Amino acid sequence: MDNDSLIEQFVQYLMIEKNASGHTINNYTRDLQQFNEFLQNQTVGRFAEVTYLLVRTFLAELNAKEYARKSVSRKLSALRSFYLFLLREEVIASSPFSYIKTIKQDKKLPNFMYMEEMQALLQAPDNKTPLGSRDLAIIEILYASGMRVSELVQLDLQSVDLYLGIALVFGKGAKERYVPLGDHSIQAIQNYLAIGRNKLARDVNDQALLLNYNGTRLSDRSVRRIIDKYVKQISQSRNISPHTLRHTFATHLLEAGADLRTVQELLGHVNISTTQIYTHVTRDHLQSIYNRAHPRA
Repeated sequence: MDNDSLIEQFVQYLMIEKNASGHTINNYTRDLQQFNEFLQNQTVGRFAEVTYLLVRTFLAELNAKEYARKSVSRKLSALRSFYLFLLREEVIASSPFSYIKTIKQDKKLPNFMYMEEMQALLQAPDNKTPLGSRDLAIIEILYASGMRVSELVQLDLQSVDLYLGIALVFGKGAKERYVPLGDHSIQAIQNYLAIGRNKLARDVNDQALLLNYNGTRLSDRSVRRIIDKYVKQISQSRNISPHTLRHTFATHLLEAGADLRTVQELLGHVNISTTQIYTHVTRDHLQSIYNRAHPRA
């Protein structure tokens, strides 16, 4: 079987059996196609002919092109998964990636906003206009729930229960979880539904909660532009993205005394080790407060 057919079979496996997200599938497909092009340049015809030394050559080429560690790590993950699939399908007898070590990632602390910065951002939109009411709802939902932007833009009208104050989101791998919204977020959504969404909607059958000015579902990129606009309005020079609000949600919860397991569940992290990075943030934050406040610090 040719390489393109094997990639296609693997993509079907990710979609049907692994229930992988569209983002993962797109990235893995690009990574496999890049590896396939590398093999053709190396005059290696088939995936089954790849050796350990050839994998090392590929990694050396990525290093020479100055790929970030995170990108190389993802490519390795894609290729490992692909070769495990080939093993399962008995296309190969052993994987050349079995002895390739996982690349150690640089630990980068998540960027978050201080309370006064968050308050300024929440006060920036004009919630008396259709678009302003929508924008405030976006910021309130992200801060109140900690959901990812990809989860936010997938919300439908029936995904949100304003009476119970919860939203049903579909996380990575299409895993469902309920997240709380909080009073301020609920009020912002109610205001948006009352004065914003009906004016933005073009199709009465469209179930998307958040609409753009054309009346269609808002995209991830549009949310980024919306946040950027208000960040500039409040004269913030540092890099603040929609994902910063997710980091802020987790950091503020832990600072207020929430336990790590609860934050893990709310964020939809599979492993608590992913959530533990926020303990470093709160520790550094407490240290900075101590240094500023204590007379003998």
